[in-house]
Amino acid sequence: MGLETKIALLHGLGVEAVIAEPFTPDYAKIEAEDFLPHLRRYLPQLAAVYVGENWHFGRGRRGDAAMLIAEGRRLGINVFSAPRVSFDGEPISSTRIRGLLAAGEMMTANTLLGHTYSATGTVTRGKQLGRTIGFPTLNLAWSPGLRPRLGVYAARVIGAKSTTALPAVANYGMRPTVEMATEPRLETHVLGACPYDAGDKITVELLRFLRPEMKFVGLTELQSQIGRDVVTARAEFSLP
Repeated sequence: MGLETKIALLHGLGVEAVIAEPFTPDYAKIEAEDFLPHLRRYLPQLAAVYVGENWHFGRGRRGDAAMLIAEGRRLGINVFSAPRVSFDGEPISSTRIRGLLAAGEMMTANTLLGHTYSATGTVTRGKQLGRTIGFPTLNLAWSPGLRPRLGVYAARVIGAKSTTALPAVANYGMRPTVEMATEPRLETHVLGACPYDAGDKITVELLRFLRPEMKFVGLTELQSQIGRDVVTARAEFSLP
């Protein structure tokens, strides 16, 4: 999750202000015992700290929730340790979510995230190949910290030009049939009238993985498969 997205989600949960502290080598050298005094030095009115029960801090990750609670008592700062949340009998963790995204298990990943995994960016103008074969796309040069599985997804497009999220089918991949790209590209075809074009900022939510990326013999075979993908995606949204 990029910082911009993370901050937007926190604001949506009611957080009024966010301070993003760069994790520099000097910051990493702060001893665990000095961590709370360091925070209070820059936040004199610091009243409470909330952390997960398995959170570690300080040089060499020596500090844990128990140490933080003890240090907090000494300094008059309330410390709250939140228990881990489980789903299907297993703890929810970033490692588990990353594995699900890499496997294309979007529905479970979105459940664990508590929101829909998405890509936000400005639509760029491509070679308009999709338009020539009947499936115009919105192209995003999107570079996530963790790439989801390459392939085709049922998706939604959100932006300022529509009051509702628009159902879509998206391909995240290297485009092996047309050209083997150096970086994956996200190409999204809206299932209906599309008000967006190059230069517009949009968010594409990935809802369900439909199939892996494939290389086809030519454009005719690619066009036929995209047609089948559209039918599958329309069924996902119960569209005629």
